[in-house]
Amino acid sequence: MQQGSTIRLYQTGEHRCGYFVERMARDLLLDPHDANLAHAYPTALASGFRRSGDHVYRPHCPGCRACVAARVTVPAFTASRSQRRCLADNRDVQTRVVPALRSDEHFLLYQRYLSARHAGAGMDNPAPEDFDQFLRSHWSQTRFLELRKDEQLLAVAVTDQLPDALSAVYTFFEPDQAARSLGTLAVLQQILWAQREGLRHLYLGYWIANHPKMDYKARFAPLEILDKGRWVRKT
Repeated sequence: MQQGSTIRLYQTGEHRCGYFVERMARDLLLDPHDANLAHAYPTALASGFRRSGDHVYRPHCPGCRACVAARVTVPAFTASRSQRRCLADNRDVQTRVVPALRSDEHFLLYQRYLSARHAGAGMDNPAPEDFDQFLRSHWSQTRFLELRKDEQLLAVAVTDQLPDALSAVYTFFEPDQAARSLGTLAVLQQILWAQREGLRHLYLGYWIANHPKMDYKARFAPLEILDKGRWVRKT
């Protein structure tokens, strides 16, 4: 992936698709044991890959191209009316960037979120090691963006830091605070973080058109999508 170095690429076996239950999926996977993986990660993100734990992968499903890599062009971002309202409604929420170290507080919120949002999907009832294996990495520069109100933890946006970008790995939040739109707030705060740091992009993972859980990413404009190896502005 990086000039002057080569990382082996593997194809996984078929597994149940996490977005369409009736479909089977495959991934391309960069060698997780390669010493150059951390250095190759920025290029991999720009090539449509994504991190989960220590693994860097990209969907590679026969006959399906629904998952499209997406990123926000941070310097050009302008919040919409509803996004400005979300920020205003959450004026009482404080943000803090902390090391990616699991605490009991983080884990309990993660448990509540999965139980409410992903019951029966195989992710609920996680163990602490599941949290670490999914969200953290031995080689990535990962931080937790915490959202708090009066010290109560409302949300955690797991975020990777790169030289010119941030990557939104996963966000979990208090399920009984739906009125706050904490998922949207977390992305907005990541964009503000990237703007303060003078970064170029916020990677949002995969956008799926018209998918009830994934189409929201198109609301963060200008959004770029990876189309046939080229990043183009979504219209």
